[in-house]
Formats: sequence, C-alpha cells, structure tokens
Amino acid sequence: MTLQNDLLLRTARGELTERIPVWMMRQAGRVLAEYRAVRERAGSFITLAKTPELAAEVTIQPVDAFGVDAAIIFSDILVVPEAMGLPYEMIESRGPVFPKTVQNMADLSRLRVADAESDLGYVLDAIRLTKKELNNRVPLIGFAGAPFTIFCYMTEGKGSKTFSVAKKLLYTDPDFAHALLQQITDSTIAYLQAQIRSGVDLVQLFDSWAGILSPEQYRTFSLPYIKQICDLITDVPVTVFAKGAFFARQEIGQLSCDVVGLDWNMDPHESRELIPDRVLQGNLDPCVLYADFAQIRAEVKQMIDSFGHQHYIANLGHGIYPDTDPDKARCFVDAVKEM
Repeated sequence: MTLQNDLLLRTARGELTERIPVWMMRQAGRVLAEYRAVRERAGSFITLAKTPELAAEVTIQPVDAFGVDAAIIFSDILVVPEAMGLPYEMIESRGPVFPKTVQNMADLSRLRVADAESDLGYVLDAIRLTKKELNNRVPLIGFAGAPFTIFCYMTEGKGSKTFSVAKKLLYTDPDFAHALLQQITDSTIAYLQAQIRSGVDLVQLFDSWAGILSPEQYRTFSLPYIKQICDLITDVPVTVFAKGAFFARQEIGQLSCDVVGLDWNMDPHESRELIPDRVLQGNLDPCVLYADFAQIRAEVKQMIDSFGHQHYIANLGHGIYPDTDPDKARCFVDAVKEM
C-alpha cells in the first residue's frame, strides 16, 4: 500500500524531497499525558511493552500529538537479551535491572539465539496492529539495540556511567566478549528481519553506549557486529545511531547503512565532510526544548542551515526528556516543517 506521507522513507533512500522530514527519538513516552494514562492502565512498563494493543496505541500517539513524519514502534532494546534467556526488570526511577548477568562462557552456555517469532511475537503483533491502525499515514520505524550496547547491560546488570564491569571483560576475556557479541548479533539480525516481515518500513540501530569505548575498542568490539547487521538487512533503509562515537563517524558512514544518526556534540559541517554519501539525522540538543518558543525556532533554523535541506532527517541528538513541555516538542516539529 502507498504511504500518504512517505517523506522520511524517500529521504532515507537518498531521494530529493520537497521538505525535511522530522521525528523524535523517544517520542512515544512520558512527555505525553496520553502515554502516562495508558502506562497507568497497564500497571508497568513491561506489561505495556508486551501488550500489543497498548503498545500500538502509544506508538501512534505522537503522530497525532506532534505531527511527526514517522512512528517508531513502542518497545525496548532489552527485549533481545530477555528473548535470549536473560530477563530484566524495569525499576521505577532507577531503570532496567538484570537480576542475573552474563560473565563467562558457562553463563553464555545457558543462553540461546533468540527466536523472533516465538520469543518476541508480542513486538511483531504490535507492529502488525500499528501498521493496520496507522492506515498508511506515515512510515513505521523498527529498532534494536546495537550489540555492544546490549552487551553492556547483559554483563553489568544495570545502567552505569562507566560500564566498567562490561569494559573489564573486553580486556580480561575478549574471547568471551566476542562470543556473547556474536550471539547478540545473530539474535538481532533475526529480530530485525522479523520486524521487516511484520511491516516496518525502516529500522534503526541504537548504540547508546558507543562513546565509552576508545576508537580501537570500537573498531574491535562494536563496528564488526554492526557491519554484520547492516550487510544482512537489505529490504528497508537502515539507520545507525552511535551516541558519543564522534571518532567513528567516517567508518560508520562506510557501512552498508543508509542513514547515520548524530548526537548534539557532532558538528554538522564536519560530519558532512566525513560522511558525504549518506543521509544524516539529528542532532538538536534535547535541552533546547526547555527554551522559549523563539529560541527553539532559532536553534532549529541554525541546525537546518548547517545540515542543508536535502539528504537530512531532522531529529534530536538523543531521546526527548520526559519532563519536556509537549508544546515545546510541537514547536520543534512545526519549526522544521516551516523551513
């Protein structure tokens, strides 16, 4: 079926478009009162994510509330380790916690490569339901965590500023690290392929903790696994967003991806020079949305003037913060459209 608004999809494919498409990472979430109402009804984040009807409802909310040019399926990157046999809990005001972690080959032997259809069927059901209810209004984005970011949570057991437990394993047991990364990669490829079969129009890889690695470590423990994923996801455009990996932009741009996401510390002009053959996405500091409406519009204009009006997808440089005024988020989206 033909999309009524295929602006994002055409831009991601490298086509020239009549205006810049715009969406926001974490656009389906606590910033919207409508989301909070559904979350309260669900009783927990994990129940919400695992109930296809509710996940579809909150996926579509920002399309109606903000007028963004795409929906992104409501889920979590940590559904993959759970599907591999390592369940997690979502603790209020603390974030995700894994009661058990993976530390060695013996631990790894108790895990499995995830079967997307059986282990992650609730996400696929949510995708199919969302596609039906979107009724071809805008594209639907699927996603997964990049292998190194998932590795961090599976070995550390929780969020961290340094992920020193995870990084220690890169030095003390690199064979184990590579084995776990490969199992995550195999699971992620199968998962993204299943999302595509279920109807997503493009996919994004989130390497949220890329910036904690040195350039050499990133080339060893992250890029090769992202490359495997990009090489095998060929049916829809692929975006790679590696937060903090300013040092790897050129190498990421050489992967067989279509779009490179940038955080707010990555200069648009320099990024264009380093990545001349890919569509760029980003990179407004989410804190700009705390400013007044006039300053938001000025910051958006400066960002777009830096990136240019083609081969570019407007977005934030990371997920929108939950205490953002929805009217400020709407101002951001409207300002992009007015350009």
